[in-house]
Amino acid sequence: MQNLQSFMETLSGLVWGPYMLVLIVGTGIFLTFRLLFWQFRMLPLAFKQVFGKHPDKKDSGDISQFASLMTALSATIGTGNIAGVATACVLGGPGAVFWMWMTALFGMATKYGEGVLAVKYRHKNEKGEMNGGPMYYIERGLGSKWKWLAVLFALFGTLASFGIGSSVQSNTVALAVENSMGIETWMTGVVITAFSALVILGGIKTISKASSVIVPVMAIGYVAGGLVIIFNNLELVAPALKMIFTYAFTGEAAVGGAIGAAIRYGVARGVFSNEAGMGSAPIAAAAAKTDHAARQGLVSMTGTFIDTIIVCSITGIVLVMGYIMAGNSFGGETGAVLTIHAFDKLLPGVGGWVVTFGIIFFAYSTILGWSYYGEKCCTYLLGEKYVLIYRLIYIASVFIGCVATLDLVWLFADTFNGLMAAPNCIALLLLSGIIAKESKDFIAKRKSGELY
Repeated sequence: MQNLQSFMETLSGLVWGPYMLVLIVGTGIFLTFRLLFWQFRMLPLAFKQVFGKHPDKKDSGDISQFASLMTALSATIGTGNIAGVATACVLGGPGAVFWMWMTALFGMATKYGEGVLAVKYRHKNEKGEMNGGPMYYIERGLGSKWKWLAVLFALFGTLASFGIGSSVQSNTVALAVENSMGIETWMTGVVITAFSALVILGGIKTISKASSVIVPVMAIGYVAGGLVIIFNNLELVAPALKMIFTYAFTGEAAVGGAIGAAIRYGVARGVFSNEAGMGSAPIAAAAAKTDHAARQGLVSMTGTFIDTIIVCSITGIVLVMGYIMAGNSFGGETGAVLTIHAFDKLLPGVGGWVVTFGIIFFAYSTILGWSYYGEKCCTYLLGEKYVLIYRLIYIASVFIGCVATLDLVWLFADTFNGLMAAPNCIALLLLSGIIAKESKDFIAKRKSGELY
């Protein structure tokens, strides 16, 4: 077992090494220039698509654009926004926050491209539901000779869902509840498994309804708690921001004192948090009701902005404020524990609970969102008849995660999650011409009045 763990640690290090990060971030940079900085020019319209009123049209799809975004965010906004940011700050120094922002800004172009291709190449299954995502736009967009790449993505996605999607999330919740409230992990397991089953067995429409409630509430609650801390300690905001920008280019306070550490861990944790390039979010995007692929692409890219530019920024700024208060030290802590203590230090008696409940709801929503991702990947590999079997196994893995030691599972999950990005980014680069064409078509049809 020790040899297996050592092997997986080595493999995970290779998967999340510089080559993969260059591929993921490089895809975002390439699409940014190919689309002439589309994510910045179209951001106001993108948010209007999410929160504005739309003409009453019966567009094809299973769920609303808002519901598809909430489903994607339910899987995206997770423990990475709390524990991942803290890890980046400890290993890369405060400057890592800046590189998380850069990753997100370019990642918005990637998420846009994923959303466009998801709708462009989706199709209805025998139940009348939409099937889409990287496995479909790889096969249908690049041709049958690329099906092997689509199969690899679906395989990696299915395997990752049982780890990063279910067991490691429920394990995080169980440990947080045990530490905060003294409730045994198996008891938490029973409750969270039951609540997961109630939603997951209902399929995408039930998942999207639950996500449309949980995601806004949890995100607003966590951000509000962070903003209270920031406004109560305004004298620390300017020094914190100065430190983030300064250390991003000097590498000071990073492990080893190198600027490379700030870039490496900022980029890695930024990608892990917002999942731009991973290929998971377009699976939910494919289910959205929309009249044009580019419109859904706009909706999809707002997810990266919300996840990293808003939620992760709150965590990062509060952590650096706590770092300054502690005499430029994180006190030897990392992960969720560091974030809990930073919030509690700056907002005594309440801050720690904001993070604890954030972990619980972030992890639970991730369980729901990833169940749909894994289900669609499994369906691509084995067919619709295995959907119920997949759901039951997935639900069982939620309980197992609460009562098991998951060090090895974390490694497997992290590795397969990273491996999903390679087939997806290759497809995005090869199909970038289609993304550009759909974008131009969208603009032309809006100008002509054919689309609103």
